Amino acid sequence: MENQEQTQEQAKLMITPSPHVKDGISTRKIMLTVSVALMPSLIAAIWFFGLRALALTAVCVVFSVLFEYLFNKVTKREQTIGDCSAVVTGIILSFNLPVTLPFWMAAFGSFMAIVVVKCLFGGIGCNFANPAATARVFLLVSFGGQMTTWVAPRGVDAMATATPLTLISTGQTDALPSLWQMLIGQRGGSMGETCAIALIIGGVFLIWRGIIGWEIPVTLIASIFVFALLFGQDPFYAILSGGVMIAAFFMATDYSTSPVTTKGKVVFAIGIGFITMVIRSFCNYPEGMSFAILLMNILTPHIDSLTITKPFGAVFEQKQ
Repeated sequence: MENQEQTQEQAKLMITPSPHVKDGISTRKIMLTVSVALMPSLIAAIWFFGLRALALTAVCVVFSVLFEYLFNKVTKREQTIGDCSAVVTGIILSFNLPVTLPFWMAAFGSFMAIVVVKCLFGGIGCNFANPAATARVFLLVSFGGQMTTWVAPRGVDAMATATPLTLISTGQTDALPSLWQMLIGQRGGSMGETCAIALIIGGVFLIWRGIIGWEIPVTLIASIFVFALLFGQDPFYAILSGGVMIAAFFMATDYSTSPVTTKGKVVFAIGIGFITMVIRSFCNYPEGMSFAILLMNILTPHIDSLTITKPFGAVFEQKQ
């Protein structure tokens, strides 16, 4: 009788790889929380760029959900649109786009993010790269003109459409907006990456709720600051320009594509910061954040394997 009870208790145990769910939180709750954290940036985008920012976001969200639904329908897989991960991908993708981008290109970017990067690799948790970052890279390479066409935000001279990174790369530092304008979003750029304050509010909210850790955001921003100094650039403009803030809080922290270990997260974030500043300083593209995230996503499994903590007393088999 006692052995039978022990067997029944053992049957209740589930042995699974990390990360482990420790409370009642679910993927849906996490994604809804992230969506709430993105709302300040969406409001700022609408304020500075008008209702087309809302329309572009809606296009990305609708097509992201639609493509995930159709893929699961065609392949006869369990429907996963209820976890709201496609909604978050759509919002983040739209934030990485110029507000003037044609809607059909935004829809195509949603297809790349959801079908090619996410679903074809097995769905959420199985993709090796961040869907939004990869889709942005694909759109930038495919439609360079449309992806680098900027409009001036509300309250800025209509002629001042160049991004701060473009001004820095061309030596037009006299035309740079003030640091205050950089903080509140009065600068050229993708519609959801310009208002640093809104992104910081959303990021701090996620850290407070325990959805993300502080390691990647803090390390990434600090590494951009340090490498900017080493490469002879203004560190404050470096961290407030381009997609540093949205990447630090909403893209580099993606559970599926970032390291599990604390040491790995630090190495991962430093790598993103270094690659970003190398691209900004020495390559043709003024911004390199999405490229850096994609490259470090590829290295994530190796970073985890090199930084994994050895269990106390464990003896690993030596390779012959």
